Amino acid sequence: MDFYATCILGLCLSLLFFAFRKKRFTPHLPPGRKGWPILGETLRFMAAGKRGCPEKFVNDRTASYSPDVFRTHLYGEDMTVFCGASGNKFLFSGEGKYVTSWWPDSIMKIGLFPETLGKLNNTDTKKTRSFLSEFLKPEELQRYIPVMDSMTRDHLAADWSPNKEVQVFPLSKRYTFSLACRLFMNIRDPEIVSKFADSFARVAPGFIAVPINIPGTPFNRAMEGGKAMRQELLNIIRRRKMEISEGKDANARDLLSRALLEGDDDGTIFFEMDTSNKIIGLLIASHDTTSTSITAIVNYLAQFPHIYERVHQEQMEIAKSNGPTELLNWDDVQKMKYSWNVACESMRLLPPAQGAYREATKDFTFADYTIPKGWKTFWTVHSTHKNPKYFPDPEKFDPSRFEGDGPTPFTFVPFGGGPRMCPGKEYARLEILVFMHNLVTKFKLKKAIPDEKFIYNPSPVPVEGLRIRLQPHN
Repeated sequence: MDFYATCILGLCLSLLFFAFRKKRFTPHLPPGRKGWPILGETLRFMAAGKRGCPEKFVNDRTASYSPDVFRTHLYGEDMTVFCGASGNKFLFSGEGKYVTSWWPDSIMKIGLFPETLGKLNNTDTKKTRSFLSEFLKPEELQRYIPVMDSMTRDHLAADWSPNKEVQVFPLSKRYTFSLACRLFMNIRDPEIVSKFADSFARVAPGFIAVPINIPGTPFNRAMEGGKAMRQELLNIIRRRKMEISEGKDANARDLLSRALLEGDDDGTIFFEMDTSNKIIGLLIASHDTTSTSITAIVNYLAQFPHIYERVHQEQMEIAKSNGPTELLNWDDVQKMKYSWNVACESMRLLPPAQGAYREATKDFTFADYTIPKGWKTFWTVHSTHKNPKYFPDPEKFDPSRFEGDGPTPFTFVPFGGGPRMCPGKEYARLEILVFMHNLVTKFKLKKAIPDEKFIYNPSPVPVEGLRIRLQPHN
């Protein structure tokens, strides 16, 4: 009897030990919920954007769980959403320490050649960012300002001036894509640009779509568009390589030519695919964000006449200091301070990108919660841009928020922050300000639909294309 009692006692003590050990070493995960099997909360996340209030997804969960961080499940991944200025700062400064860049598989499958996906690594990503940063640094971009100005004038003369009313969003997409093709690849043929743009237009809506590759679904349309886009770009690359070999492109300074001239061409198709991936990544990052930013700015200029008048006054002073045929230069753009404040306030209220993803490379702790290695993280503009803690009366359009020292650090983050801040920030600033200058010096603006709604797909999109009535200045 004593033997059996001893065995039972030993078994009980062992169970207690393992139960205690499990409890002791169970990580203190962020609070939240995983939602439906496989889909998680992806549909709720997308639905909030489709209703035009993506911040509601974030605000509901910070109110229920934690103002600093919460757990969810998006795009098939366990994900921790970091919130507030402290969350943004933590992730921005954690690059290379405990997080690394990550994007949902849907984005990678749509945009990149499938043959290269297994070959991508962080070293390649760093090389690409370094190459792009060299091309996009301010001293390099200064010489593109006259090209931007000339193309903007031509665009407004051809697509705006003949009309009494325009749809701003599709026109801004056409303009920004044509400009990107010219500056990044030195493509001037409108037929080539149009063919490339048609396939590119099918791509973006699939980035946040449910990744179900069945004919008729947004993801399937994006996959087909991505395939056509990659093939068209591959054709462009091969033509450019031939021009370079024949000495026709010896002095070209566009991004594509420099990538081909300075790259390590091993004579295989993988070099061409890698070059294509670089260009596609830049187009995806720059095209949709700048076109939606321009659309948002035009929306608020037309909505608030007193804001428009101050921008018009600033831009007319610059215009009068130049001759009628003289193109803008770097010094002119530096004078557009109030205009840039207006642009920033527009991007605060209608941010061109919702945030970015990272992957935890090790277990780490934030706000007393453990984020396990392999979990995905997400920082989002929607935890700060309309947060009254950082922006009093957050729905009010007030460019003065950006005067002086501007907003609290890590609260206004349309371009991200830290080592992975968008390398195209300065390119976007120049493109936006050059467009604003030409627009307000040529037209007065009025919204045809005063209360036109914006939805997110994934960037803000006006449901009617933003219809604006134009009144040319005398």
